[in-house]
Amino acid sequence: MTLINISSLGVTRGHMLFSDLNLTISKGDRIGLVAANGRGKSSLMACLAGELDPTEGQITRARGLRVGTVKQNLPQRALSFSFYDWVLGALAKEQADYESWRVDIVLEDLKVPLDLVQKPLNELSGGWQRTAMLAAVWVQEPDILLLDEPTNHLDLGRISLLQAWLAKLPKDVPLIITSHDRAFLDATTEQTLFLRPQGSRLFQQPFGQARDALAAEDAADERRFANEMSKARQLRRQAAKLKNIGINSGSDLLLTKTKQLSARASQIEGSAAAAHKENNAGAIKLANRGTHAKALITLDDISVQTPSGRLLYKTGQKWICKGDRVILLGANGAGKTQLVKMLQSAFEGRDSAVKCASSVIAAYSDQSLSQINMDQSAMESTTQHFEISDQRARGLLAAAGLSVAQQNRKITTLSGGQKARLALLLLRLKTPNFYLLDEPTNHLDIDGQEALEEELIGHQLSCLIVTHDRNFLRNIGTRFWWIERGKLQEYDSPEPFLRAEMADG
Repeated sequence: MTLINISSLGVTRGHMLFSDLNLTISKGDRIGLVAANGRGKSSLMACLAGELDPTEGQITRARGLRVGTVKQNLPQRALSFSFYDWVLGALAKEQADYESWRVDIVLEDLKVPLDLVQKPLNELSGGWQRTAMLAAVWVQEPDILLLDEPTNHLDLGRISLLQAWLAKLPKDVPLIITSHDRAFLDATTEQTLFLRPQGSRLFQQPFGQARDALAAEDAADERRFANEMSKARQLRRQAAKLKNIGINSGSDLLLTKTKQLSARASQIEGSAAAAHKENNAGAIKLANRGTHAKALITLDDISVQTPSGRLLYKTGQKWICKGDRVILLGANGAGKTQLVKMLQSAFEGRDSAVKCASSVIAAYSDQSLSQINMDQSAMESTTQHFEISDQRARGLLAAAGLSVAQQNRKITTLSGGQKARLALLLLRLKTPNFYLLDEPTNHLDIDGQEALEEELIGHQLSCLIVTHDRNFLRNIGTRFWWIERGKLQEYDSPEPFLRAEMADG
């Protein structure tokens, strides 16, 4: 049964995001929506939810259709509510008065601990805030569920639970999911829509398989276009030869033939469709300052404690050497953040427990990008902290995907992907030889994630990274530190940790 029918849909917001999109959403569909940062995913979701009018085309919804949307960010007004009251408030007043048991069922299904239920949302992590948003939508029993980047801020345990929860939903409830988490898309979707300004493509496959199929189709389109252009060039060369012969011989027949060949070449050129070229959302480049030190970081069996002084674990003897890409693994609350803070303090000369080589120049970025002054413009953050000209700054920012107009706006107004690319550019300008990165793939589109992987691997960068992105950590890690049972253990592979974290799901 068709729930939503999309016909010739297009959205333009300053520039064309997508056009001529045709899509039918039926009961039971599980669709992954994929596009680069700023290419219209959230706009399409808003159109489906009835929150945004398209520029062109139309959307037809089944009568009485209830659309549930889980957006990327918790509304500011929600922060003062408790977890329970926010979910309860999603019900109509009559339901809230007589059917509050619905809230209890949803919270139990989502495995929300009892000690969190009455806590204000502003005291909870971003992961639990996203869980509250999901609960508030699902308690309304929607007919279709739209999820916009649902894994942002979730640890692997919560991602596993979310995957399992989605798998147990009634089979007739369709899901539309936008996500940059490649493993999550493969686990939760059966179809993939690649959203493009023109020629969007839908495949009856999850992301990994669909992407291979898309690459094959794009390659075929490129070959077809090249062949058509080659035919057109041959026809024009033939036309030129015949024209000269016809002029010299005075043959009207040859001149007529010349016009026919030229017309045919124009027809081929006009009808040939160039292969799609994805416009990059912004380049990602990292620097690697040289160093002669072999051991950049030394952990001499240091104690990692909570702010109150409770021992979390001991590190044992650990070294981070030149070219090491260390992945720090551990459940939420295990103490990853505390070790990261100790390293950051050491880089700033405030912690002697962690030993750094004198040649270490470190660059640090956390998942909230707190190192950036969001009230500054991108231009100000670049020119005020680095000795570069305005012209060079504008060139660097443009390469990172920021237009001149965007360069002069407050950073807080930029998209998540633009902020992430700006943060990486500012790290690069420090010309470091060691990177300390906390969830660096948050807000990066899939192309951006892969570009970051290429930079880390290609430049043999030294780094310690905290990430919940399974594909990313598998692709870039050379060493794996796992906080378990009061110790910092080293493993050759992340798989034991991943199996343990994903087991609950």
